[in-house]
Amino acid sequence: MKKQLLYRTKTFAHNCVKLSLQLPTTYLGNHIKGQLIRCGTSVGANYRAACIAQTKKSFVSKLSIVIEEVDEAAFWLEFIVDEQMLPKELCAALFKEASELTAIFVSSRKTASATVTAASIEIKQ
Repeated sequence: MKKQLLYRTKTFAHNCVKLSLQLPTTYLGNHIKGQLIRCGTSVGANYRAACIAQTKKSFVSKLSIVIEEVDEAAFWLEFIVDEQMLPKELCAALFKEASELTAIFVSSRKTASATVTAASIEIKQ
């Protein structure tokens, strides 16, 4: 699963860049281009960082950043469609992937947080 998610998050980053390059060269287009490239590539980079976290607590923290970044990418994709900057069909697959990645990482964080909390309770007893 880890290798698959490394691949998916890197592919997500590439696809965010490719989609961004199709945005119009206007003030708004350039702004959104930068935002989508930043958060889209951050998903892959921060997931890699989470994979090498030295503690479970650090893993949970880094995973939270991944969730924030993929959710921000979803926001910009919605915004692109709302502003009719690109056709909905062009953004649909990337938006679907953002939604799937969000669900996976939220679930992973929930599981990891539960083990951190359980370990903390054991130590206190």
